[in-house]
Amino acid sequence: MYYSRIPGLLTALCLSMLCLGQVPDTTTALPVYRSLADALREPERVRSLDLSDQHIRLLPREISKLINLEELRLRNDDLTALPEEIGSLSKLRILDLSGNPIRHLPDHFKDLTELDELYLNGDSYFDLEQDMKTLSLLPHLRVLHLENDGLSLLPESIASLQHLEELYLNDNKLNTFPSPALRMDHLKLLDLRHNPMNPLIPLELQQRGVLVRF
Repeated sequence: MYYSRIPGLLTALCLSMLCLGQVPDTTTALPVYRSLADALREPERVRSLDLSDQHIRLLPREISKLINLEELRLRNDDLTALPEEIGSLSKLRILDLSGNPIRHLPDHFKDLTELDELYLNGDSYFDLEQDMKTLSLLPHLRVLHLENDGLSLLPESIASLQHLEELYLNDNKLNTFPSPALRMDHLKLLDLRHNPMNPLIPLELQQRGVLVRF
C-alpha cells in the first residue's frame, strides 16, 4: 500500500512544479526603446533607451520627460553637447556617451544623483580635467570608462572621485602609472591594458587588494 502511493505523490509534485513555472515573472525587465519618438509616447514606462549609432547629432530637451529612465545609451551619435535638461533624469544609473565629440558636460549634469556608471570612452575631444569638478559632485558614481581617449596623462583631480570603484583606462597613451589612483580609497579595479608603460603595480595598491590589469 505504501509503495503504491509513490507514483501518485510524484505526479502531484510534478504538477505543482509545472504550475509554479507558469507564475508570471514580475522581475522581467521592460523593453529597450530604440526610438525617441516611441519613448515619448509613453514616457513614464521607459526604463531603458538606446539611440546608439543613429547619428542624432542633437539630444532634444524632451528627454526630460522620461522621468523613470535608468539607462541611456548614445554611442556614436555625433553629439557635440548635451542639453541641460539631462539633469532632470533623476533615476538615471547608466549613461553611455562613448564615441561622441563632446567637449564639456552641462552644468546640470551634477543633478544625476543616481548615476552609477558613465561611459566616456572614445571621446578624444572631451576635456576631462575641466569637467572633473562636475564628475566629483556625482555621489554614486562607481564606474568610469575612459578607454581609447588618447590620454597621455591622468589629471590629479581625478582623485576627487572618492566613490569610484572601477576605472577603465585601457587603450590610452599612458607612459607612467597614474599616481592619482593611489589616492582613490574605494578603488577596486584599475584597467591599464594596452598602454605603453611598465607593468608594475605599486605596493600600496597590492596591499589594498586592488585588481590592476595590464
